[in-house]
Amino acid sequence: MTTATHTARKIDELYELISDIEMALMTTRRPDGRLVSRPMASQKRDPVADLWFVTNVETHKIDELEHDPNVNFGYLDEGSMEWVSVSGTARISQDRELIHRLHEDSWTMWFNDEGGARDGGPDDPRLALILVEVHSAVYSKQKHSTPRTLFELAKGRITGEQPDVAREETLSEAELKG
Repeated sequence: MTTATHTARKIDELYELISDIEMALMTTRRPDGRLVSRPMASQKRDPVADLWFVTNVETHKIDELEHDPNVNFGYLDEGSMEWVSVSGTARISQDRELIHRLHEDSWTMWFNDEGGARDGGPDDPRLALILVEVHSAVYSKQKHSTPRTLFELAKGRITGEQPDVAREETLSEAELKG
């Protein structure tokens, strides 16, 4: 397998894992230097950014991102125990044309209808996108079927040996941009 094929496979696996997990924990840095994490709904893959999320501009995360745009997103699939950690740089966009193109009706559940344009629709002035340029990613992909993984975990508990149930992959900035 060539390096390009291997990298392409890892990128495909990364996005497959992310698309299967509904929520990510986004970590930002507050102006006082402390880290804070909050759940964010994963959005479908789109060329607009490596990753992107919908947000309300009237939240603290906007101030945090303006102070320090470096972010981390953590994903965990509790069923398979597969996980993803993505580091990157975020920027906020209130580009109405872009928001109209990407808008989904389900977003309205995150925005209370306050009347007028503040209805959770694509023209709601509170609605913005967090566009993330990914710089690195690490993920763990299950090696076996779920029943086999459960067997390996049980065997490890009985024998005291560490179960070999997943492989860890890393994607560097060069691989992601190459």
